Amino acid sequence: MKTFLVLGAGTAGTMIARKMVNRLDGQQWKVVVVDKDERHFYQPGFLFVPFGVYKPEDVVKPKRNFLPRNVEFIQSDIELIEPDANKVRLTNGKVIDYDYMVIATGCDIRPEETEGMMDGWRQNVFDFYTYDGAAALAKFLNTWQGGRMVVNVAEMPIKCPVAPLEFLFLADWYFTKRCIRNKVDLVFATPLSGAFTKPKAAAALGDLLKNKGVIVEPDFAISDVDAGANAIHSYDGREINYDVFVSIPVNGGAPVIGRSGMGNDLDFVPTDKFTLQSKKWANIFVMGDANDIPASKAGAVVHFQMEGVAENILAHIAGKEMHAKFDGHASCYIESGFGKAVLIDFSYDVEPLPGAYPLPVIGPFSLLKESPINHWGKLGFRFMYWNLMLKGITVPLPDKFSMAGKQA
Repeated sequence: MKTFLVLGAGTAGTMIARKMVNRLDGQQWKVVVVDKDERHFYQPGFLFVPFGVYKPEDVVKPKRNFLPRNVEFIQSDIELIEPDANKVRLTNGKVIDYDYMVIATGCDIRPEETEGMMDGWRQNVFDFYTYDGAAALAKFLNTWQGGRMVVNVAEMPIKCPVAPLEFLFLADWYFTKRCIRNKVDLVFATPLSGAFTKPKAAAALGDLLKNKGVIVEPDFAISDVDAGANAIHSYDGREINYDVFVSIPVNGGAPVIGRSGMGNDLDFVPTDKFTLQSKKWANIFVMGDANDIPASKAGAVVHFQMEGVAENILAHIAGKEMHAKFDGHASCYIESGFGKAVLIDFSYDVEPLPGAYPLPVIGPFSLLKESPINHWGKLGFRFMYWNLMLKGITVPLPDKFSMAGKQA
């Protein structure tokens, strides 16, 4: 019996395990999934928790709810991956020998890598990229009466690059709803030269920030946090004072990737951006947030990767050429507050453009433009995530990027 091993039971790991257990011959293959946590988090929902749109319990369910019965689930942390020997050592003492493996160990925040950040952690320094961080920030904001809120991205890449912008847009709405917007200064300190990495989207989103009265501090590379003085500093000597500091800390891959000598400086696994195959080990594929490809680290991207990765794995197992190519397709709803949202759709080669999605003219979603239906699309994604994507039911969104409906 051969072993198809999946490390991580988040979005990518759950979906590829379900896909492969249905595609591989069950008489010859067993599918094994390893994850240290029994809880599955709907990570896009973390954004809404600080503002009371979702409660913490709305964004978490048991992982076992989404893994098929014919997939073996082992709850354990991973001590070491030995890719040259095709072995994985678990902290529970078990050793798994595999024939093929998908690494889907995701990424997490590393606030300790910024000097001084932990000194004020969860006091008036918060994150919203984790379940506990979003819940703690919700409790803090519920009684906060105003002051200067600084949102900072420490370093790229990060999970969901538009989430910091969404946080600011929702903060503007939230404080307006509480009738204290005039008592709150919103500041966005970013290492980028603008609101986003792509020019047209950066211009459109930058205009939104300006219209909402958000102060943008571009090219801000944070060097340290002075929690005693409530200030952050950049390497070029700038200082920004805060009353509450919302950080998107350095993001990094799973520590086991570093321990196993498989990653880059941030513990992301070097991966072919088209095939999703490891650049060093032919029987290893890397999905979702765990790889180093130049695509957004977001759930929708996993959906767009899924069919091609499965086809490539099956082709490689059969000794055939891998023809499926992931084109970097990403679609992101950007919640802009007051019941509206923006949608962007792009790829490796094409930046976000205005237009309609997924159908030309009809849409129903508008690109690079605020609309109420985009907002409902954003909220509706949670239903699709729990009830379609994780259960292997076809989601009516095309995998491949298309120029249909877009205005170049």
